[in-house]
Amino acid sequence: MEIITKINQWISDAKSDAQEARSEAELFDLEKKYLGRKNGLLTNVLKSIKELSDSEKKVVGPRANEVKKEILTIINNQRKQLQEKQSQSTKTIDVTLPGKKIVSGHLHPLTIVQNDIVDIFTRMGFDIADGPEVESEWYNFDAVNVPDNHPGRDMQDTFWLRAEKGKKQSLLRTQTSAVQVRYMEKHTPPFHVIVPGRIFRHEATDASHEHTFHQFEALMVGNDISVANCKHVVSVFFSQFFKKDVEIRLRPGFFPFVEPGFEFDISCTVCDAKGCSVCKQAGWLEIGGAGMVHQNVFGASGYEKGKYQGFAWGFGLERLAMMKYNIDDVRLFHSGDLRFINQFR
Repeated sequence: MEIITKINQWISDAKSDAQEARSEAELFDLEKKYLGRKNGLLTNVLKSIKELSDSEKKVVGPRANEVKKEILTIINNQRKQLQEKQSQSTKTIDVTLPGKKIVSGHLHPLTIVQNDIVDIFTRMGFDIADGPEVESEWYNFDAVNVPDNHPGRDMQDTFWLRAEKGKKQSLLRTQTSAVQVRYMEKHTPPFHVIVPGRIFRHEATDASHEHTFHQFEALMVGNDISVANCKHVVSVFFSQFFKKDVEIRLRPGFFPFVEPGFEFDISCTVCDAKGCSVCKQAGWLEIGGAGMVHQNVFGASGYEKGKYQGFAWGFGLERLAMMKYNIDDVRLFHSGDLRFINQFR
C-alpha cells in the first residue's frame, strides 16, 4: 500500500532530521512536524483512517501508531543526548569567550524625538514649562479665548470628567495651550518657553488619528515680537531637526487664541520639495498652527491688553516622529508592540 510505504519512510526521515537538530527548539519543531495535533503528518493519517476501507484500516491504523511511537522515541533520545552535551559543556568555563551582552532598556521613539526637540529649543534659549493633564475648563477653553459655542467643547472632542457638587467641571486637556496661561500668570515678559505634553481628544482612531497623543508648543512674549520672529524660530528649528535646509510657508488660518492666525507648512523633507506621494506632489507638508497671541489671552493671564506682543505655535509630536522614521500608522506608538519599539535601540 502506498500510504504504508510513506509512513515507513517517515521513520528514516525523522531519524535523519533528529540527528541534524542542534537545539531543543529544533526538536520541538520536528515533533510538531510529525506528531503535531493540528497538522502533524501522522496525525493527519490517523484522522483520515475513517475514509479507508475496512481491510485498509486494519493495516494502516496499527502501523501508524507504531511509527508514531518510534518517531517519538527517536526525538526523545536525541533530546536526551543534547541535554547531556549541554550539561557537560557547562562544567568548564572558557574565560577567553566574549561575555554575553546584557539586554538593557531603551528610550521610546517619542521620548527620543521629544529630547531632540527640547535640545534644539534650549540651545536657542527657551525655557521648558509643564502643566496638569487634568485641566479646568477655564484654562483649557475660557482663558485661551475659546467661546462657549465652539465645537471643541462638545463631547466629540473633549473627555469631560464628572464634577463633584459645588465644583467646576474638569476635563482631560485637549491642548497644551492651557499651560501658556498658567506660565504667564507667574512670569513677566520678556520670555520664551516651550510646552511639551500629552493631550486627549474624544475621537475615533485610525492610521493618522489617536485619542491620546502629544503636542509641542512654543511661546515668545515681549515688547516688539512679530510674525518675522515666529517664522525665523520655526525655520531654524525644522532645519536643525531634519538636519537640512527647510523652507517655511505661512497660510491664513483661524485659531481662537491667536490673531492673526495661520497654518504653517514646511518644504517636503522626503523629496526636497520636488513632489512625491508623501506631499501629494505639492512639495509642501502641513505641520501645525501658529499666530500672534490674542490680546484676550494676555488679559486672562493678568497682563494689560495692548502692552505686549507674542507668538505661539505648535505641532503634533507623533506627526514629526512619523516623518523622521517613515512610520505610516500613529497607533504603533502606543500599541506596546515590542517588535516596533525594539527597532529604536
